[in-house]
Amino acid sequence: MTVHVQNLINGTWCASRTGRTLARENPAAARETVSSAPLSDAADVDAAVKAAVAAYPSWKLVPAPKRGLMIAEAGRILAERKEALATLMTREMGKPITETRGDVQEAIDTALLVAAQGRFLAGETVPCELPNKFGMSIRQPVGPCAMVTPWNFPVAIPSWKIFPALVCGNTVVLKPSELTPACAAEFVKALMDAGVPAGVVNMVCGSGEEAGAALVAHPGIRAVSFTGSTQTGSLIGETCGRLNRKVSLEMGGKNAQIVMEDGDLDLAVDGALWGAFGTTGQRCTATSRLILHRSIAEAFTAKFLARVRTLKIGNGLHDGVNVAPLVSSEQRDRVADYVRIAKEEGAKLLCGGGVPTDPACADGWWFEPTVFGGVTRGMRIAREEVFGPVVAILVVDSFEEAVSIHNEVDYGLSSSIYTRDVNRAFTAIRDLEAGITYVNGPTIGAEVQLPFGGVKGTGNGHREAGLQVYEFYSEWKSVYVDHSGRLQRAQIDT
Repeated sequence: MTVHVQNLINGTWCASRTGRTLARENPAAARETVSSAPLSDAADVDAAVKAAVAAYPSWKLVPAPKRGLMIAEAGRILAERKEALATLMTREMGKPITETRGDVQEAIDTALLVAAQGRFLAGETVPCELPNKFGMSIRQPVGPCAMVTPWNFPVAIPSWKIFPALVCGNTVVLKPSELTPACAAEFVKALMDAGVPAGVVNMVCGSGEEAGAALVAHPGIRAVSFTGSTQTGSLIGETCGRLNRKVSLEMGGKNAQIVMEDGDLDLAVDGALWGAFGTTGQRCTATSRLILHRSIAEAFTAKFLARVRTLKIGNGLHDGVNVAPLVSSEQRDRVADYVRIAKEEGAKLLCGGGVPTDPACADGWWFEPTVFGGVTRGMRIAREEVFGPVVAILVVDSFEEAVSIHNEVDYGLSSSIYTRDVNRAFTAIRDLEAGITYVNGPTIGAEVQLPFGGVKGTGNGHREAGLQVYEFYSEWKSVYVDHSGRLQRAQIDT
């Protein structure tokens, strides 16, 4: 069954003014059309932003606790619809249903966390240097916000952005990935059904080059939050810098799991399997490098390869599937190109490296779990983001060498170390250049109550989730109340 998605503008679901649509195929069965959605243009974007601008003055006056109650209700609705939404997500973007259930659950968890913040958007009070004078700071909303979200977490990531923005009193225009419009529409419907007023949340479907670019540059937008590729994020950053507009960029990663000579090898293998091949490697936090101490490299690699070869490839709706298809033919071509480049540069293919031969995988965008050995630090496979089920093994002789190799890439999102040495673990926490460090755990699996984001080429310093996200979606105002009944001049009269 094909889901026909429409734009949401000022509380009304409507077609694009262009009349154009884009069909989305099932990554596991490319002959099946899962959804169709508008290919919107600047005029559609303009209508959506104007709706957000018009709704902003009244929405920001709704008490924050009441805004939080609506978000809590949206979370309850998502919980009620969890199985249907997870099934749709697997059909539309491919990952196993166990993972898509987790994607929806993350949005539910975010709703519960954010709803509580409606009663605790705290400022601070401080003593003033003059008598009979009171000083405090308060949070105020930013204004209409643009959200540009990716396909790999089509419910969780919008929840990270939209829920905090709404509880702070902002209005929103969402431009979801053109690969997952139906998932985004179901997420937005939960907010509408929770009682969020018309115009507060709007959605415009279309390409990044047309609808996305128009949204980011629209004069009615006060802040932009983007998750996606480094190339696109850099262009958005340039636009927002020129327009003096707040922007939060969450981009790529080249994450590594370090396994030291004293690490628990079986536990480390478990972590590497999940980190490298969860979501078919299509996560910004995916483990794409394994940095192994030489003394355990051979034993770890043998255990790891044995487990990789047992991974079940198949349709994400089927029981027991570990590795589902890639999201598109373009993504499969990208992964195949990196496999070719790795071979040309001298890396040793240890397993995988191509399209599965199983007839069940004949129709779709499949790629085998792939492991390269003999990788050196200068190879592209060791430095560039593949965004697929490909992991490179690098061998080191010391902890210091492992940290050096970890830090020399352009990205810094997630990191991991397996060791029983508490001193070494805390040194890694200090020295690994990353926004996230796991000790004896894989590079994937962030929780919503802590900040999410990275350093260097991964982002521009802002964070999703946790308490830190409210720094982006609110502005600080300092307030002074002088009840002395006379003019007092700070710094002059003290």
